[in-house]
Amino acid sequence: MWPASGGPAGSCGTRPPASGHLMHTTMDTAMDTAMTAVVRDSGAYGGLLYVLPPRDDALWLVVTAGVPLDIALPWRRVAPTDPMPVADAVREGRLVWVGGREEMARQYPRPALVLPYDFALGAAPVVSDGTVRGGLVLLWSGTHSPRLSREKRDVVETGCRRLGEVLRQAEDNGAPLMPGDRPRSLRAPAGRAPSPAEATALSAFVERLPGGSCGLDMNGRITFITPAAADLVGADQAVLVGALPWDALPWMDVPQVEDRYRAALVSRLPQAFTVLRPPRTWLAFELYPDATGMSVRITRGDPADSTPAARAMPTAGPSRATVLYHLMHLASTLAEAIGVQEVVEQTADQLLPALGAQAMVLMTAEDGRLRIVGHRGYRTELMDRFDGIPLSSEVPGADVMATGVPKFFATFAEMADAYPATVHEDGMAAWAVLPLIASGRPIGSLLLSYERPHAFPPGERAALTSLAGLVGQALDRARLYDAKHHLAHRLQSALLPHTLPHVPGLRVAARYLPAAHGLGVGGDFYDLIRLDEYTLGATIGDVQGHNVDAAALMGQVRTAVHAHATVGASPDDVLARTNRLLTDLDPGLFTSCVYVHLDLATRRACLATAGHLPPLLRHADGHTELVHVPPGLLLGIEPDVRYPAREFSLPSGSVLALYTDGLVEAPGVDLDDATAALAGLLEHADPGDLDAMADALIRHAPTPGDDIALLLISPSA
Repeated sequence: MWPASGGPAGSCGTRPPASGHLMHTTMDTAMDTAMTAVVRDSGAYGGLLYVLPPRDDALWLVVTAGVPLDIALPWRRVAPTDPMPVADAVREGRLVWVGGREEMARQYPRPALVLPYDFALGAAPVVSDGTVRGGLVLLWSGTHSPRLSREKRDVVETGCRRLGEVLRQAEDNGAPLMPGDRPRSLRAPAGRAPSPAEATALSAFVERLPGGSCGLDMNGRITFITPAAADLVGADQAVLVGALPWDALPWMDVPQVEDRYRAALVSRLPQAFTVLRPPRTWLAFELYPDATGMSVRITRGDPADSTPAARAMPTAGPSRATVLYHLMHLASTLAEAIGVQEVVEQTADQLLPALGAQAMVLMTAEDGRLRIVGHRGYRTELMDRFDGIPLSSEVPGADVMATGVPKFFATFAEMADAYPATVHEDGMAAWAVLPLIASGRPIGSLLLSYERPHAFPPGERAALTSLAGLVGQALDRARLYDAKHHLAHRLQSALLPHTLPHVPGLRVAARYLPAAHGLGVGGDFYDLIRLDEYTLGATIGDVQGHNVDAAALMGQVRTAVHAHATVGASPDDVLARTNRLLTDLDPGLFTSCVYVHLDLATRRACLATAGHLPPLLRHADGHTELVHVPPGLLLGIEPDVRYPAREFSLPSGSVLALYTDGLVEAPGVDLDDATAALAGLLEHADPGDLDAMADALIRHAPTPGDDIALLLISPSA
């Protein structure tokens, strides 16, 4: 369906060449040893190891211990900004501890929604030689103390150093650990094998217990079942061994069954539930987990402890509980996606491993043409051939988009019957083409591709359509967000100077960063105004707020300052006239502002301020001081206000720094201390490179919860 010369590019990493097999085997052994040791010595029941590959922007899960892959796969890829413990640990360089279910719900609602069970979690960065190489997540049972002891912290930190060294050595040897098709899963150490006499006694002991018993492995498959248990559930032992209970017994395909199984796995605490075996037999199940699997006791149950009856019809494809699990995870993930590309990434990360698909394409329509907004598993150059082609009923993605009706093709023959013009070029064997519905209308389509023939029974078709509905709603929100974000940036760029005037004998550098929240548009502004051959005006200010209203007022203030400056008004008069204009407009917002008149002939400057932070002046010898002047009232409050002015020397080699409060203000930090720290950075920066100096000052800023504007001015010889 899609051309894929050489096959689809489904792997997220590169496989090592055959010549490097021995090296990788050695590194894998060292990694497994270190991973097993930190899990064992910390008392955790399981762990997840993530790597941060060179030049990658995400953490990738590469090794699991004591955690089934189907539970870990939704978090196979974690972006550094994701609201996840391992992302915080790596980004902030610290151990993150979550002591229980309530703490998880408060701090990390996304994983808490998907895994609402009692367990404790610790996440720590894996670092070597000062370089972050990955992250480690350890899991403890629900009986663990809400606090992590100092001894266990030491064990975790030691384990992370050992893992970091293994990753460093692998990279130094030219074989860095990269994400493969699936994470490797370490097996739990085998217990002591019983002697023949003990095995006979154990078998007799189990047979004498009332009811029935069975064992499950870490992936939920039945490893052993007594005849009594098989009789209770109404199936042959030979059919049950090796199967998942909810696959082999359709009446167990209810969310509570797999949910209690997951609760036992994650919390490592006993669980119980009662379920109806049609038509009238109630069975009670007790689950007892450990590091190797789960023991299950089955007895006749009481309807009073039951859950709603399950349907008796068999199903195929993912179980209802599995689908519910992935629906919840995808919903919680997409609820936080704020842009189209993030929707694409999260959809691919969650759906492909969950559904067993190998490739995905997300499509929309634009001006009568098909637009591919994202894909995974296909090479970019192949997708480029289809991006922008005319919409046609002969293209499955466009047809589904137009009709809103999903299409399922278990084989290429089925697709060829429906779309005779389609050429089999993509190396895939089965496809699902799903409509993306938002507000009752199709806005795009989602293609899922499978490398092997894949039947789509009714239950799975309904599940896939539901999942696509979530994606459609998220995509619609993301497109609106992207449009607003683009509009906001166009507005911001239109209101700020595109370039600063080039003036012989003067070097300048400017920076602007919008607040990290909202639309990315704010009220900070700056300007450099050419007055004549030797004089200029420089201004910087901050309008209250971080929205379009603040940006619009910012444009008015900057225009007013510019207009009054160009007619030759003095700094105090520029601010007084601008203030009168704002009070007449009565915008309901206040503005701080600094205006400086620069005379390059005399190397003198005159400054007036309206409630703004005082500029910093770095002298040629390096020492830095605040340029104090009695601050006048903020602009826009009272119509008749006087603004004191101060004149000072601005010799060659000095640097005048005008800035807004976003560069220094942070919660819990004294403003004087923050300004002194900024002065220290200015003092030690290289005055010969203003751009490097500006970048250094911006890096010093707290995480931008406020807009930041910076203007550096330096007279040259």
